This record gives sequence, C-alpha cells and structure tokens, in this order.
Amino acid sequence: MKNRSIKGIFISIATLFALSSSDAKACAVTDAVGAKIVVSACYSCMFPLSVGGIQVVQGPIPDIGGIVGSPICACPFPPPIYVRVGIPVSFFEPSRVVEVVSDPYCFPTFGIPSPATGTGMLAGVKNDGSSSSHTVMQTHYMIFPLYSILEIATDLACVEVTGVDIASITEVDPLWNSDALGAYIAPEALLFGNPLSNLACIADSVTSQFFTPNDALFWCMGSWGNAYPMTGHKPTNDSFVQDTAAMAAKTLYKLHRELILWGSWGQAGLCGYYPAPIWRKSAYRLQIIDPIPHFLATTIGQSGMLWDWGKNPPMMFDNFGFLLFKKRDCCVL
Repeated sequence: MKNRSIKGIFISIATLFALSSSDAKACAVTDAVGAKIVVSACYSCMFPLSVGGIQVVQGPIPDIGGIVGSPICACPFPPPIYVRVGIPVSFFEPSRVVEVVSDPYCFPTFGIPSPATGTGMLAGVKNDGSSSSHTVMQTHYMIFPLYSILEIATDLACVEVTGVDIASITEVDPLWNSDALGAYIAPEALLFGNPLSNLACIADSVTSQFFTPNDALFWCMGSWGNAYPMTGHKPTNDSFVQDTAAMAAKTLYKLHRELILWGSWGQAGLCGYYPAPIWRKSAYRLQIIDPIPHFLATTIGQSGMLWDWGKNPPMMFDNFGFLLFKKRDCCVL
C-alpha cells in the first residue's frame, strides 16, 4: 500500500506538467530505485562506528567531527521513568537521496521521465561563454532510508524507520530560483559571498582533499566553491559533475537554514534532532549513484579529479543522483 502511494505521487507530478511536455526523451532514467542504489551503495561509508566513546570499526573516511566521549548517556523519558540511560552510538546513516537535474521535474533515480520541456527558466544550463560562466540546476531532496528499506539494523534505535517520500523539489521554490529572494533567508551572503571571503576557502579546499572539510569555514565548500548564495546558481567550474555535487551541498545548507533539516550529531543529538541553521559540512557524505556510480562517497569540497571521472557519459542529459550519508549520534538503551 505504501509503495502504491509513493508511485501515485510521482504519477501525479508527471500528469500535472504533461501539457507542457515536448521532449521527454531529454530525461534519461535508470532502474536505480529498484536495484542500483542497493547494489552500488558504499556500505563501508557508514563507518567509523563508535560505541560508548570508543571507535570499534574504522572506515574509509575519517570522522573529523569527533565522537561523544562519555561511556553512558541519559535522555528524558515519559513518566514514571523520567530518565532513560543508555550508551552513545555514532555512525553515518545513508537515509536520503539528492537529485540534481537539468530537466525540470525529472526524477532519474526513481525512473520517472521529465514531463516538462528541456528549455525555459527552470531548465538547467552550463554557460561557458567569455562573458558569463554560470551553472543553473534544479534539485530534489528525497527521503530514502536505505537500511530501513533493506531491513538492516532496524532494531537499533538510531536507524531511521520511515517510508520513501519527496521532501523538497526546487522547481516550485522561488527562493532557489532567485538570488534576490534567496537573500531573505541568507542575508549574510553579502558578507561571505564575495571574492575576499573566498580567499579563506583556500584552506578549506586543501584540507577537503583529505576528507577533512573545515567546519569553521561554513561558507566554503572546498574545491566546489562558495556556499552562497543558497540558490540554484553558481559560477561554473571545469567539472560539470563537481558542479552538480556543489548544488546538492547547497541544497543541504538551504534546508538547514529553513529548519527542514535538523542536526543529529554531537552531544546535543544524542536524544533527538535539534535546529541547526548553520550546517556542519563534516556531518555529510555524498556518493554519486546516477548515472554512473562511484565506489566511495566523498566529503563536501573534495576535488572532482579524485572521483568524477567518467561519471557524465554522452546521452545522459546531465541529470544526477547522490546517496546522502548523515552523521548520527544517539543514545541507545
């Protein structure tokens, strides 16, 4: 019943915009939601795993955010118990999918072709002219709890147990499609989104190559550029695939600012989610899944030269999907 409901959502979106369709072939789709994500996901990227303040399993990517050092934790509980005592557990959970598309309303990782045209104000573009060098893309933020779907570790209180759903699509978000409107939720863009502030991003760019983004430089995305403005527009880099990863990262920061995404790391995250309008870059990992998967996730800001080669083959029409890993600190009874 749940799968029928999810399928109905996508069919409704396709039907809503069907009248404006003139070239649905521009949106190349895959069978990612059926098998590709399950087969290609980097399951080792959930590590390191820490229990009771001790790292018990190492992973391919270090956790520079640190772990809760206490061997026990306590959280509020309804009467008559009042307090629940447990053990802190820390890992990275693959629970979301972020699509970055050139074709509006295209859902490539869910096998739904775009009903809209490949042109217009919502369509993605990469301009490489001498007078302008700009990338414009749309993004979709999907709830996709991989472990829950596969029924892996569902008895662990930290693992999210929900269904598949669409949490955000930027085609209907005016704050994403206009830099002027986007300034309402990020007025500090005037302070950080300028060439002078970008000089500080050099340090973040260097450390990001070694999976260690600098969380103090929250306006920087390493080699991916500046996180401001929090919109679907950014200066173009040499790598288009890297630009799409930057769009996915900007989506995360924007959702944090809108309090759609909440923090789940550190001491404050042991007992539940909490508001985090300033994101923590090291709490996220992105693994490209569609159209060509990479065997390892990457931290925000790592140069595309290390992971994006061969990920944008001809006739795939510049539509991408990323599996998102998010840091979880929780108190397990």
